[in-house]
Amino acid sequence: MASPIKSFKIDIPQETLDDLLARLNQTRWTDEPEKDGWKYGTNPAYLRELVTYWQNEYDWRVHETELNKFPHFTTEIDDVNIHFIHVKGKGKNPKPLILTHGWPDSFYRFYKVIGMLTDPESFGGDVEQSFDVVVPSIPGFGFSDPVALSSSKVADLWATLMQDRLGYDSFFASGADLGTGITKSLANNYSALVKAIHLTDVGYPNGTEDWSKMSSAEQKFGRHIQQWMFTEGGYIIIQSNKPQNLGYGLNDSPVGLAAWIIERFFAWSDNKGDLGNSFSKDELLTNIMIYWVTQTINSSMRVYMENARAAWSILGPKSPERVEIPTAVALFPKDAPFPEEWANRMVNVQRFTEMPDGGHFAALEEPELLVDDMRSFFYNDEKN
Repeated sequence: MASPIKSFKIDIPQETLDDLLARLNQTRWTDEPEKDGWKYGTNPAYLRELVTYWQNEYDWRVHETELNKFPHFTTEIDDVNIHFIHVKGKGKNPKPLILTHGWPDSFYRFYKVIGMLTDPESFGGDVEQSFDVVVPSIPGFGFSDPVALSSSKVADLWATLMQDRLGYDSFFASGADLGTGITKSLANNYSALVKAIHLTDVGYPNGTEDWSKMSSAEQKFGRHIQQWMFTEGGYIIIQSNKPQNLGYGLNDSPVGLAAWIIERFFAWSDNKGDLGNSFSKDELLTNIMIYWVTQTINSSMRVYMENARAAWSILGPKSPERVEIPTAVALFPKDAPFPEEWANRMVNVQRFTEMPDGGHFAALEEPELLVDDMRSFFYNDEKN
């Protein structure tokens, strides 16, 4: 018998918020290299400014109320409790669409696009091009159970959620970051259910490629990723190998947690040197708070280890399986600069859009661009 779907409301105990404020007030700050900016990691001056705002101006209850305006639910699938938002689209025949977030964001990544997708008329669009939107929290994140699963196993949960729990015979899917791997697994493992997918990244070289068969643009991208792994990819190594060591500190220190997350938002967004150009302090802190109040930073990092175990063996890395169902790819300029040839190697590209602005967190940075591209593909492509 299928587990029932239950309504869910975010309601964080006041003692959790009081404890957070006490920890912020007792922060033991590190020494700081002079005028280092972001070169050593999170900018000390910016972090102090953000923490001061957190202590004195940020109000979780305001954002908790805003989040609860969305209809939240939970259901148990394969002994894992899954949290998700489900908003029905307006119009006669909205298309079902599941959106999957990444790390270090959360279901909150999509808070700006849900209304645009479900009620396009209110945003100047066509009411008959709406979607039923499902936004789950990946296991290990937010209000889902704090268990770490590989992308393929999460895809199994999503297929059950969409078909068995919500009753969709077929659906569309979109994702980014960890959500890309989950969305690609959905497409490959459930091609009879998933009609088409939309991605903002497609995967990265892992050493299984035959470089002699790659274009010059692909080889350039491969060299870029190699360099990036040595200069920016340290978080991947530790989270794929020894996440528990990091988890103790980040689960205990809100400032430590903020520093670890904020640096990624700075490095991956189209902020032109100022985070305020891409995100408000309230947006950054609400995402951090979702990790803090649920104590899921540790389980979210363990997901990297589960994916590493699934992708690697004693014989080396496995070659990724190409997605054959129709795929749209939107490349935002501050995300990994893969060429269209690489995208075609990884997925069946039916639409490739180079965006004028935005970065890795497209749904937060450039929601209009992202939604327009999704809608154009899922509604205007005759095969869909």
